[in-house]
Amino acid sequence: MKVAFAGLGVMGFPMAGHLAKAGHEMSVFNRSPEKAQAWVAKHGGRAGATVAATAKDVEVFILCVGNDDDVRQVVTEALPAMAAGGVVVDHTTTSAVVAREMAELAAKGGRAFVDAPVSGGQAGAENGQLTIMCGGTPEAFAHVDPVIDVYAKATKLMGASGAGQLAKMVNQICIAGIVQGLAEGLHFAKQAGLDPQLVYDAISKGAAQSWQMDNRWKTMTEGKFDFGFAVDWMRKDLGLVLDEARRNGAALDMTAMVDGFYAEVQAMGGRRWDTSSLVARLEKPQEAKA
Repeated sequence: MKVAFAGLGVMGFPMAGHLAKAGHEMSVFNRSPEKAQAWVAKHGGRAGATVAATAKDVEVFILCVGNDDDVRQVVTEALPAMAAGGVVVDHTTTSAVVAREMAELAAKGGRAFVDAPVSGGQAGAENGQLTIMCGGTPEAFAHVDPVIDVYAKATKLMGASGAGQLAKMVNQICIAGIVQGLAEGLHFAKQAGLDPQLVYDAISKGAAQSWQMDNRWKTMTEGKFDFGFAVDWMRKDLGLVLDEARRNGAALDMTAMVDGFYAEVQAMGGRRWDTSSLVARLEKPQEAKA
């Protein structure tokens, strides 16, 4: 297909690369033009000077940008330039509100919009192993699923527009709780005089096992927090979660508490540390190394 990709950050750059390798006719856009030129130098295709130029006549327009306002700006510019019947796929983590707004806007112009936030981080993007939660019509999802599947290990239509973003919020709620539990468990082990490695060996094959434990226990023990998803990004996501909870009446006491803990990590200078840095607020600050 003719595919465009806007937003070539740590996630978008490799995701767009998978599309090029799969044989799609690619055009790319980034607010910093040098990133788009670097992508073209590596993968081929073309770099558009504007969003509209990048989206011209494409069948699928994919974006992975920063926040709700970025999505509104990019999608509004892209839609009129796309091929009739084209589909926008938004991998940005946003509010469900903006997803529904963009779906309505797309439909008015004879096009479609799929909110498709991802889980799996930079490694998942690079390895083509992302989990993608989608919201939109079955027809729009069926059209884009073979495209986005090239960088996914699982894609799932969760429901109507906004459902993908709501599912991503559930994902972030669960991660927040797991990481906080892991941080407290590791801190407790140290305070009790236990060998953290022996504790991991003992409990990681039982009910306490998790992806976070398997991939972050050792680095948390060493106070290393330069892996993947940053605290600033997690706080943005948890802000979306808590805003939605105020709308739908969900009681998220633990999530609100962990959001506050992440604020403490930011105050310690950990804005760019990864999410496992929750353990840093339980230890001496000078032990944290980014």
